[in-house]
Amino acid sequence: MLLGQMPKQELLMKYKLTAFSDVASSVCTGNLMMFSQSMERHQAFFIKAGIYLILEKLKTVAMRNLFKRVWLLCRTHQLDLKAFEDALLFNQEEDIDSDEVECITANLIDKGYIKGYISHQHQKLVVSKQLVFPSLSSVQK
Repeated sequence: MLLGQMPKQELLMKYKLTAFSDVASSVCTGNLMMFSQSMERHQAFFIKAGIYLILEKLKTVAMRNLFKRVWLLCRTHQLDLKAFEDALLFNQEEDIDSDEVECITANLIDKGYIKGYISHQHQKLVVSKQLVFPSLSSVQK
């Protein structure tokens, strides 16, 4: 899942791994609220299986996918950081302010999830005009 390959529902049902169903769909859609709820709901199972901390890394992938959805809506190479802040607040991420959004965005850029840079003066994310969001398999090292 960290490489962008999400399991199909049929496969999860076949092997009785339905605890991963909500996690996978929330990561794909960038739904951070659903991700947090499903991680909390199945926390005991994930800890017992020894994969809880690995699955927590998927939150960054979910944020990347949320930011990608915002970019698809705006369809410009200069995005206001306020748009990302609004998306995070809509997903009920608590204590989000402009500095936090800038930090999250900087981390996504540093990890290679977004090709671009932050214009701090204008509070904008300036993205590449080509391949703004590289595939997850090419980003992971």
